[in-house]
Amino acid sequence: MRVILKYLPRARQVFHTEGLPVLVAKLLRRLKTTPLSVKRKPELLMLHPPFEPFGFPVVSVVDVSIIIPVFNQYRFTFHCLAALRRQRSTFGFEVLVVDEGSTDETRAQLSRFGNLRLVVNSRNLGFVRSCNAGAHQARGRYIVFLNNDTQVQPGWLDALIETFRRHSKVGVVGSRLLFPNGRQQEAGAIVFRDGSFWNYGHLDDPYKPQYSYVREPDYVSGASLAIRRDLFEQLGGFDEHFAPAYYGDVDLAFRVRAAGYRVLYAPLSRVVHFEGVSAGTNETAAMGMKRFQAINRERFVARWRGELAAHGARGDQLERQKERRIRRRVFVSDTYMLTPDKESGSLRMQNLFVVLQELGFKITFAASNLEAPQPYVSDLQQRGVEVLYRPYVSSIDRHFQAHGADYDLVILSRADTAAQLMASVRRHCRRARIVFDTVDLHFLRERRLAELTEDKAIRAAAERRRHEELGLIAQADTTLVVNHVERALLAREAPTADVRVLSNVHRIHGSRNAFARRQDILFIGAFAHPPNRDAVLWFCREIFPLVSAERPKVQLVVIGADPPPEVRDLAAANVRILGYVPDVASFFDGCRLSVAPLRYGAGVKGKINQSLAFGLPVVATRQAVEGMFLEDGESVLIADEPTEFAAAVLHLYADPSLWERLSRNGLAVMEAHFSFAAARRALTDLVEPGENKPEPAG
Repeated sequence: MRVILKYLPRARQVFHTEGLPVLVAKLLRRLKTTPLSVKRKPELLMLHPPFEPFGFPVVSVVDVSIIIPVFNQYRFTFHCLAALRRQRSTFGFEVLVVDEGSTDETRAQLSRFGNLRLVVNSRNLGFVRSCNAGAHQARGRYIVFLNNDTQVQPGWLDALIETFRRHSKVGVVGSRLLFPNGRQQEAGAIVFRDGSFWNYGHLDDPYKPQYSYVREPDYVSGASLAIRRDLFEQLGGFDEHFAPAYYGDVDLAFRVRAAGYRVLYAPLSRVVHFEGVSAGTNETAAMGMKRFQAINRERFVARWRGELAAHGARGDQLERQKERRIRRRVFVSDTYMLTPDKESGSLRMQNLFVVLQELGFKITFAASNLEAPQPYVSDLQQRGVEVLYRPYVSSIDRHFQAHGADYDLVILSRADTAAQLMASVRRHCRRARIVFDTVDLHFLRERRLAELTEDKAIRAAAERRRHEELGLIAQADTTLVVNHVERALLAREAPTADVRVLSNVHRIHGSRNAFARRQDILFIGAFAHPPNRDAVLWFCREIFPLVSAERPKVQLVVIGADPPPEVRDLAAANVRILGYVPDVASFFDGCRLSVAPLRYGAGVKGKINQSLAFGLPVVATRQAVEGMFLEDGESVLIADEPTEFAAAVLHLYADPSLWERLSRNGLAVMEAHFSFAAARRALTDLVEPGENKPEPAG
């Protein structure tokens, strides 16, 4: 009952009014929307003597050199190495242990380990010099410095190195440090004006949203720190001005930034750190390594006084100081968690995030229901997006009450989200430009469905939706649509509104396979979107039989999450209903053409964008290509009747010269109108500094 009360407020009321089965169902749904799949205690090795040596695997290519300085404390070193041995990584790594003149069994035992490189100092040179000595013998492209009083967790190394590859201009990446009991020790560090520092998130729950995304702290701890080897050598390693220990890692971070590189914190790189084993914890002790913390703090302040002048005082506005390089903040909400591998609207938003970050925005995202399914939430966090979720955020309105004044821009994606949050945004985000991102005009899509079906109930629902969307447009500062057709419609429906076009955004892959090496026909689209269901049923029942009569060996490949029973029932020898496919690139590379037989809808069709971005020609209805700058016979084939559509498919399937022309011109349209460069132009026009926030419309 305690667990139920924690995760489901009003549990007793639900129990008494709706019964135990309903209560359990609601609890399970709530737990499902919380990222508990990553919420786990650290995996600790508790091995007992004798600590018998073992071997590390031999790798053909050394990507990473892991350097571990040690002085005595063999028991901790052994557990550190044992945890490292269990690491499964896509990167080949070597292990170098630098012995700083140990007087216990350390040196004798380490010499018995297989494929471990042992560097022996005659005396204890301290952390700084020992790390430099190990780095001189490193062979990897990346160097990772690791304390011997640590135990790395699964995925630790990949999370570190992938951060270099996923983000631009990265020089240093640091891990999340945990205490053995699972509480957080450090999520990046803040340096104050007086040179003192704070381990951000110390002793807190490490799974709170504010600790769980990649960001730029002032520095990351040398207990687990990765750096490009060429940059480390360029900077001359850790500065021995800070020998034997303390502030060497802080100074390195400042020098890396001065050289034009970024320092990042990687939350999925998790390390248990037994703090103080090597150097103790008493900074005022007359003897021991810890006393150098105070000494080197004075040296650090003397060197970086000019830069520290812009830092805040100790304890002042920690949430601002934790990412002091952020100048603009945007809050984005969509109806559900972004699933870019399943639907086009999510892919568009994820790609818009890339452009917003290039324009200097820190992004905070929340699904309107605060769900956080994996792996999608972690993927956003690894991209540097702060994601809000239950149970840490109980409602978006309460978040706005506390943080609404922080935002410069708020984007509400889709009408249902905007209807839920617009009033709260207006009330609490007083200085933000409020943007209603329609994704597509829902009332236009529903109106067209009513025309297709001649259904009066659908027509009435479309009219209600029209009033709702026009009301949201009146409340927003700016409204985004994805094509000029919808902008022209709103110019008539809402003539005073600030309406701008910001279309789909795609990476342009290009054609990677010749016409002769391709076969079959592709349809792609998520079936949660009703027009896709109608399109596949219409194509399979009225068009594909005409194609099959001429080319019986040609298969139709249907990809899309959650196909309903009537779509699954279409499966046959020449119709493959695949459902959700995680990686669809091979189908764009292998099929000869793509079809978009949509009979109603609105907005820009991601299925067409994706196909053209791979150089895959498309046969589509006039409705499907609306507002996409495509020309019949030059960059697409257009047909609206079953016989015409089938004839176009057969013509394109058999004509390599036509195929080449459509492929080439389709790619040109994508570059001009649906590339990152096109999105950057549109967003820059929207958010450029110095542009006054407009008066609220209406």
